[in-house]
Amino acid sequence: MSTLKLTIPAAVLLAGFSVCISTSYGTPEFAKKEKKSCVFCHAKVASDKAEMAKNLTNTGTCYKDNAHSLATCGAPKK
Repeated sequence: MSTLKLTIPAAVLLAGFSVCISTSYGTPEFAKKEKKSCVFCHAKVASDKAEMAKNLTNTGTCYKDNAHSLATCGAPKK
């Protein structure tokens, strides 16, 4: 019984970490998948992830809103 008291909370905690970690490190893979540079969807490159999320261009917003696909998004306007 004491094993369950430790195992169940540990499993819940591990599942929570898994969900949080997988969503926060996806953006470099998007650039590789689409074969585009970061500035295709971002106005500027910053080291902080929160700053990168704030400076999306219209193309970047379209990409985010359309299930991470550039099929319906046009090229960024200069």
